[in-house]
Amino acid sequence: MRTDERFDWRCICGLKLILLLWFVVMNMIGYVVMAEDKKKAQRRRERTPERTLFLLAFIGGALGVLIAMYKKRHKTQHISFRVGIPALLFLNAVLYGYFLR
Repeated sequence: MRTDERFDWRCICGLKLILLLWFVVMNMIGYVVMAEDKKKAQRRRERTPERTLFLLAFIGGALGVLIAMYKKRHKTQHISFRVGIPALLFLNAVLYGYFLR
């Protein structure tokens, strides 16, 4: 095998590390944004749009949003959140599983 045909495993390991960091950071952000929205709701302040919460869940932060949703008891009465966030968590798990294998 020629040197230019060898596969560089360091590149794959680096990409996996980046993906894992993305997972951690996005879920932390999702949790914090959801928790802050709960505080804003209690204080009757300007709220985080639901579209933003769903976007955070879609781009990888569904677990953080889901944990905050039930820990803070926020948006749990909304059927769109009770169904949509777990569905996005499933999608996240499938995609993370695919790219981390």
